Amino acid sequence: MPEKKQNVVAVIPARGGSKGVPGKNIKLLGGKPLISYVLEAAKKCQLIDRIIVSTDDEQIAEVAKKYGAEVPFMRPAELAEDATPTELVLKHAVEWLEQNEKYKTDIVVFFQLTDLPRTKGLIEKVVSRILEDDSLDSVFVATCTRKNYWRKKDGKWQRLAQDIMPYGPRQKKEPLYREDTGLACATRARFIKEGRRVGDNVDIIINDADFSIDINDPIDYWLAERYWERGIDLSKYEP
Repeated sequence: MPEKKQNVVAVIPARGGSKGVPGKNIKLLGGKPLISYVLEAAKKCQLIDRIIVSTDDEQIAEVAKKYGAEVPFMRPAELAEDATPTELVLKHAVEWLEQNEKYKTDIVVFFQLTDLPRTKGLIEKVVSRILEDDSLDSVFVATCTRKNYWRKKDGKWQRLAQDIMPYGPRQKKEPLYREDTGLACATRARFIKEGRRVGDNVDIIINDADFSIDINDPIDYWLAERYWERGIDLSKYEP
């Protein structure tokens, strides 16, 4: 474990206005509120000094406190709208701690509580890596993929990553890496205060889970429940 001289703060956004799955942040999954999974995972990382939940909802705040998080402020309504960028929520949390507690955050660890599962040791790998290398601005989780991606620009379809051979045996294709910052992303606070989630010089911790769920709508929640029915504990998953 690296020597730690910096203040590491986990910030977990959890607003109350979900429309895809109403009340999803505290909706029960496997007998526990959804938010409990990320809080339990964050608490296991001894490199994190504080775990802050940013919410505009009193009920979410109470559940978060029950599972060991701090809720030192209620998020302003203008930062809890459908289209509010996550970056502004993180920036608000860092600046609130500075202005109201005189607490200086050095590294922010961002989690999206709807992303599951986090494999054993994943968070510690992310935080350890940024603490070990002062040249890094951010360290985040990414998932390896060998799929082909396209986008439509100016009315025409274009393949992304043109320099990668698109077809052929899967084993010989150069992989791409899908950014999964919601599973864990550690960034130096100066970038967060600039309104950025990720800095310029980064390193990636590869997600070693063989499946993932991002709970945004009822089918995602249904799928998570099916994993539970098959005996897969999403809070303790190990491949």
